Amino acid sequence: MTTNVPGPEVLRYTAFSSDPDGGNPAGVVLDAAALGDAGMLGIAADLGYSESAFLTPPPEGLGGPEGRVFGIRYFSPKAEVPFCGHATVATAVALAERIGPGELVFATRAGTVPVEVREEGGTLRATLTSVEPYVTGIGDTDLAEALAALRWPAADLDPAFPPRIAFAGARHLVVGAATRERLADLAYDFARLEALMHRLDLTTVQLVWRESDTVFHVRDPFPVGGVVEDPATGAAAAAFGAYTRELGLVPEAAVLTLHQGHDLGRPGELTVTLRAGDPRVHVSGTGARIG
Repeated sequence: MTTNVPGPEVLRYTAFSSDPDGGNPAGVVLDAAALGDAGMLGIAADLGYSESAFLTPPPEGLGGPEGRVFGIRYFSPKAEVPFCGHATVATAVALAERIGPGELVFATRAGTVPVEVREEGGTLRATLTSVEPYVTGIGDTDLAEALAALRWPAADLDPAFPPRIAFAGARHLVVGAATRERLADLAYDFARLEALMHRLDLTTVQLVWRESDTVFHVRDPFPVGGVVEDPATGAAAAAFGAYTRELGLVPEAAVLTLHQGHDLGRPGELTVTLRAGDPRVHVSGTGARIG
């Protein structure tokens, strides 16, 4: 006799937009306890989103509100990643719709990430707190290879934003564009950039154009995940917040607005909050169920 055992429920949410057609889509599995690595990777590959999130039982001893502490893993269509901001926001919104807004705690491969979900005017908004970030340099040879893969002349860079590798759960190369037109014109060498990113252990390349003191437009090539571009990238936003503070580009306490996805037809908005005396970075956004 054959027994049909149903698979886990796979939800689809977008993050950093209250419009299902905006922001960055993510798969969300709220109970992945029975799934192995191959099962999670298979679901992520079938969905084809830049990342999907899978909730698992929390590790022993992890503190937090009862019933609101979880393990979480993230898979792109090609591999597991240590941390993903937009899938964290999507998962937090999905949970809040079921167990109510409030505090959540996620145990990620990169460390513990608290998330607060609030209801604002009928819309759920999640704020994640990154692990402790760092910013480091990139060698001249590696930078030259990155620019060659991007097909960006060095003259098109903004000298106020020196290229650096920034981490707030995952590593991202930050590169500043001198003009909005330069940022909009993105046609890179997928295989060449992917090879460099694997060698430098990068998750995305965070391409940035500054509109004003606190408003930025960003794009994130993501070839290592099997995706040409990530439409809205919370982990990179957190890393960028650390980068701007480290280089003194913004005050120690600041609220930054990042616009992403407009060039892909999936506009989203990420809010990055830096607090005086707090080394961690806080990234906020709305979310919505797709379908």
